Amino acid sequence: MLLLITIAVVVVAYANGANANFKGVASLFGSGTTSYRTAVNWAAVTTAAGCVLALFLSAGMLKTFSGKGLVPDALIAQPLFLLSVAAAAGVTGLLATRFGFPVSTTHMLTGALLGAGWVEGEVNVVKLWESFIKPLLFSPVLAVVAGAVIYLVLKTLRLAPDHRTRTLDALHFLSAGAVCFARAVNDTPKMAALLLGVGWLHGSAGMILIAVAMAAGGLISAKQVAETLAHKITDMNPGQGFAANLATALLVTTASVSGLPVSTTHVSVGALLGIGVTTRRAKWHTVIPVLAAWVITLPVSALMAAAFFYLVRTFFT
Repeated sequence: MLLLITIAVVVVAYANGANANFKGVASLFGSGTTSYRTAVNWAAVTTAAGCVLALFLSAGMLKTFSGKGLVPDALIAQPLFLLSVAAAAGVTGLLATRFGFPVSTTHMLTGALLGAGWVEGEVNVVKLWESFIKPLLFSPVLAVVAGAVIYLVLKTLRLAPDHRTRTLDALHFLSAGAVCFARAVNDTPKMAALLLGVGWLHGSAGMILIAVAMAAGGLISAKQVAETLAHKITDMNPGQGFAANLATALLVTTASVSGLPVSTTHVSVGALLGIGVTTRRAKWHTVIPVLAAWVITLPVSALMAAAFFYLVRTFFT
């Protein structure tokens, strides 16, 4: 059972890397600043660095995504519950990545916790709203506004030119790395929390396993989501891409330090959309299906977790 849980969590982390690693560097690729391979390698390096810092800043997220307060403590201690949550989140993430939809690992894990929790036990609705749903609802709206405002300010100050310069390229790479770094700090504890019930993978060992799986997913399976993020949300030039990354990095870093489980997907896409709305180049024929995918992610993950929990409980008991 412990081995099955570990494998399921590795799948979640792999799917997370494939779906989310590129979010920070999408503007580098989409604006023509660098190639796909350079962008994905930069994402892997800076994501790994964020995973290392997560070792020291993970207490708040580990507590939140262990499920404590959301579902009964007795349920969290059940290996079958942990297996169901990880399996549901992993399958949902792989499916979304296969079809090129940038979705939220936070939504997948929250949905899985709810689905498995509702099969047996109670769900704390107040905790659900305050610690999970509220940050997830407000973060994309805030990101759209932040992306638009930061771009307009930088444009006014002539710090977001339409063409590449050495200074802009350096700042663009740094901002992209900052997004990947902040995302890893925010996401790694969410997945490592699933390993709290696996005694021999407590603490740093679990975090390292998560980091390796995330890096592998991003390096091997990010291409389809990369195309969506880089070319199908909005057209962008280097200055606009830099502004979107700066907005994303600021919001995700603030959330990570505060222990708020925001979705990097929602923030990064929101910032890009803010740029697109400002420049009137947003590609709504892609944006609307992406938004629809966000809406169904949580219920799909919840239904899968409920089904997995029912089946594994029947099989193992």
